[in-house]
Amino acid sequence: MRSIILDTDIGSDVDDAMALAQLLGTPELDLVEVHTVYGDTLLRARLARRYGVLAGRDLDVVPGLAEPLSGREVWWAGHEGTLHDGLADETVSVDSAPERLVARLREHPGELDVAAIGPLTNLAKALELEPGAARWIRHLWVMGGSFGDEKCEHNFKSDDAAAQAVLNAGIPTTITGLEITQQVTIESARLERIRAAGPLGAALGADIEQWWAYWSETWNVPHDPVAVLALSRPELFSFSEAGRVTIAVGGERAGHSTFTPDADGSVRIVTGVDAEQVAEEITARIVAAGTAYAVARGEIDGDRA
Repeated sequence: MRSIILDTDIGSDVDDAMALAQLLGTPELDLVEVHTVYGDTLLRARLARRYGVLAGRDLDVVPGLAEPLSGREVWWAGHEGTLHDGLADETVSVDSAPERLVARLREHPGELDVAAIGPLTNLAKALELEPGAARWIRHLWVMGGSFGDEKCEHNFKSDDAAAQAVLNAGIPTTITGLEITQQVTIESARLERIRAAGPLGAALGADIEQWWAYWSETWNVPHDPVAVLALSRPELFSFSEAGRVTIAVGGERAGHSTFTPDADGSVRIVTGVDAEQVAEEITARIVAAGTAYAVARGEIDGDRA
């Protein structure tokens, strides 16, 4: 059992909600709490809390920083949470995520993994508050960047200053970039399995379809679930040797990421993926999260789940 804190910008691209549901269906991971970042972090926190309720989990959810350290304007799709009635009734923490992260790490040094699947603003602020926190994170799992090409990935571009600070702090880190996540897709057959997985599956299925409609597609790339799965199923991935990552700050190439091998470095990147098996694992864990609670409530026949 490994304990993990999820830092997420849940609510725009549906992959954050998928990653949260996946974690809720992964029994070998203890999801300690969820932190939200970027934009309306209170709304994001309420949405994360709602997904916990749908899975029968009493999640501790902490809103974080709304504005990137880079000063870049927040991208907002406009549909965040619109399919979830009564979100204002969901109770979330009055604390701030950077302060909470420091407190948790101080209480449990070397015992907590962090999965950061949005801009790295909360983590950068936490390190500013307590530089020693970099030594207290067991391992940092990041969805961000794109390596070996000229793409500037959203999370790193949205807060290039935060990405630079966090990835140069000496934290043991694994990064999954776009060149890996884009090899994995979720299409209609897997959507139907998710949709049938109780109330959580129905809600997530609707959010997935909303995202597909936003882009006029019938599939999506589960960027964040892929990055999170590298923690619990590393045998489905290949990884680089140790190295360092540099982030372009400012200008037209803001957020562009470069990996350089270095035996003294603290960062590795994912270099390969079993795409079909990863898509299956993501789907199966989401289905497990939804069906377990639905069976317990008698909403699904356990023999047919």
